[in-house]
Amino acid sequence: MTFDDYQTAAARTMNPSLNPDDRLLDAASGLAEEAGEILAHVRKHRFQQKPIDAAEVSLELGDALWCLATVASSFGFSLGEVATRNVEKLRRRHPEGFRGPDV
Repeated sequence: MTFDDYQTAAARTMNPSLNPDDRLLDAASGLAEEAGEILAHVRKHRFQQKPIDAAEVSLELGDALWCLATVASSFGFSLGEVATRNVEKLRRRHPEGFRGPDV
């Protein structure tokens, strides 16, 4: 599945009763919420020695992806465009790949 295929499939589950501004706010807020849920898994693993449930993290990543796709759609961007722009920015920022401060 491509990013754009995913975005099209995910759009079927957007709440049609929301106006465009509310849809954007719902998705952007959801993106922060889902990132926090992923962080909670990592924090509990790191500081409470709990095993990470990779399947749960995968589900949370999927929820974050849905929110990301909805925010992108709200601005008229495809996820493919967003991914391409990000790779271009990373190549400009790190033309030789990332090298830490000790390199």
